[in-house]
Amino acid sequence: MTQSELQFIPFRSRFDKGWEEAWKLYEHSFPRCERWDESAYERAFDDPAFEADGIWCREEFVGILFHWTTADFHYVEHLAISPRLRGQQMGSRALEAFCRGRRVILEIDPPQDEISIRRLHFYERLGFVANPHSYVHPSFRRPFQSHRLVLMSRPEPLTDDEARRFADFIREHVLSYSEHEHPDLPRIE
Repeated sequence: MTQSELQFIPFRSRFDKGWEEAWKLYEHSFPRCERWDESAYERAFDDPAFEADGIWCREEFVGILFHWTTADFHYVEHLAISPRLRGQQMGSRALEAFCRGRRVILEIDPPQDEISIRRLHFYERLGFVANPHSYVHPSFRRPFQSHRLVLMSRPEPLTDDEARRFADFIREHVLSYSEHEHPDLPRIE
């Protein structure tokens, strides 16, 4: 299977082919505090900055890539590969194909245990760099508990201004789909 065989097909509604499998993967792959409520996607599907892609190879569902586009960067919010295909470099192939020619930002947990350290190295192998900015992100759902994350970017580190603009975009745009009424996070400290 080659990168060229991978397709990113946007979901336009919760009734599209593959959405049920995508949603199960989403719920299985991310903790509740990092997920939106499914009804938020009904609104987000109409947002031109947001895209919820199903990753497909021929007719086989491979995974999900939920992302945002601004004039300055692409933000990968959620990437998950079907458990039956893990270990086959599908995540690497999909992310490499997505990132080609783009300024990309994503967030990871601080590298403190074996899994988070492996995740850091995974992204570094794909050309991402960890940024030194202290970044605090809120949970998307109640009870709200903010948590520190590491900003990673490709192809180069973020400037202070870029990091602030990214945090502003998350606070002013992305969090409008969460359970927050008046988000005051995330922030660059």
